[in-house]
Amino acid sequence: MPTNIELISRLLFAAVLGGAIGFERERFAFAAGLRTHMLVCVASSLVMVVSAFGFEDTRSMPNVALDPSRVAAQVVSGIGFLGAGAILLRGEMVRGLTTAASVWAVAGIGLAAGGGLYVLAVAATAIILATLTLVKPMSRQVRTKGKLRRALRLRVDRGAITLPVLCRLLGEDGARLKNMSVQTDDDQQRDVVTISLARMSADEFLIYRNMLSELIGVLEVEEIEVQ
Repeated sequence: MPTNIELISRLLFAAVLGGAIGFERERFAFAAGLRTHMLVCVASSLVMVVSAFGFEDTRSMPNVALDPSRVAAQVVSGIGFLGAGAILLRGEMVRGLTTAASVWAVAGIGLAAGGGLYVLAVAATAIILATLTLVKPMSRQVRTKGKLRRALRLRVDRGAITLPVLCRLLGEDGARLKNMSVQTDDDQQRDVVTISLARMSADEFLIYRNMLSELIGVLEVEEIEVQ
């Protein structure tokens, strides 16, 4: 059995690794931050140590057979309760799944640290940190590649283009309308409508532009530079 110093060092090692991941969550003010990740990692490491070495006296008794992994195995299922608390439903959007996954992941790191698998624990920490910090910008870039935010200026008859008209035109894609402004033209008989649309490809933008140009009362449609 390892010495007490060795066992304590495993707990401290787990605290450092869990804190590294928790700090990444903390700086974005997520529900589970630095302290939560450190506590989960240290606690799971402690459970692993207890599971592996806490029943030495009992195991030496005759006719007694114990599975040292049974206690540690409960961390994997039990940590789901804490992770579920980090998941929030806001309207139709689910937030906190990544934070819940990171809490579950640091529990695994704690188990590895408690079991003395230092290299594996460090490698897992590095991979998780890379996933949290690098993959999200990369995925966002892939999703928006080839898509730009675009804007249109329309000269129309007075009152021809209103917000309800645009919402009906865009239909289910109404959320793509980011901004709309209406100004009176110089001759007082026309409106100048400026529409800002979300990121979309050139083909999508051309479809919307053609739809707008075909509306009754639309005299001119031109693309303008987004500020």
